Amino acid sequence: MDGELKDRIALVTGGASGIGRETALIFAREGAKVAVVDMQAEAGNETVKLIHKAGGEATFIKCDVSKSSDVETLIQKCINIYHRLDCAVNAAGILGEMGKLQECTEKNYDHVMNINTKGIWLCMKYEIIQMLKQKSGAIVNIASVAGAGGTPDLPIYGASKAAVSMLTRAAAVDLIAKNIRVNAINPGFVQTPMVDKQEADYPGKVKEYRAALRIGRMGRPEEIAEAAVWLCSDKASFVAGLVMNVDGGALA
Repeated sequence: MDGELKDRIALVTGGASGIGRETALIFAREGAKVAVVDMQAEAGNETVKLIHKAGGEATFIKCDVSKSSDVETLIQKCINIYHRLDCAVNAAGILGEMGKLQECTEKNYDHVMNINTKGIWLCMKYEIIQMLKQKSGAIVNIASVAGAGGTPDLPIYGASKAAVSMLTRAAAVDLIAKNIRVNAINPGFVQTPMVDKQEADYPGKVKEYRAALRIGRMGRPEEIAEAAVWLCSDKASFVAGLVMNVDGGALA
């Protein structure tokens, strides 16, 4: 396949569904060989099948991003298969329970932070170690508009994503002179299976979110994926430390 990422090796966490799946599909469309990463093996392998059906190349690797040993093994498996890692999109994440800050449980806090913040930190850590060996690479972290503005009903989720933005900026400042670019995307309210579940569990709250959308509709996962492709491509060679809002004007 010819495209923006021809013959590059890409890793996408959260690749079993939603933004992660669409990112894996679009990276493959643009010529990348994709390591699809998730805890959900059946759905992750379905993403790989979709890529193969479209004529692309991909492999599924099961990984719990909140466990250091899993992530270290993930990167080694990727190198064993493809021999390098050119770009990574860290999209694995969860919403957790909805509720005001004083209503949140410690269990929910730990679970959300373990996946959304610790998980992205661990992925970045081992991706960067490999990219430093190669002296090149591009990383895109999926943050959220909830991490850029107060979200009263998802305070822990928002805090976890705000931390992702700061991890992104810190790494970008350190690594840009080493030919490794690190950026992030703040998706707005995007129609994904995760949001579908949120709507089923909290229909009233999601109805409020929908009514507040300035653009008049929810985002599509592929709209976030297209931004990630650009950030990983040579067209964004002068871009580092950016937290890009792809949010239908929500933060404008």
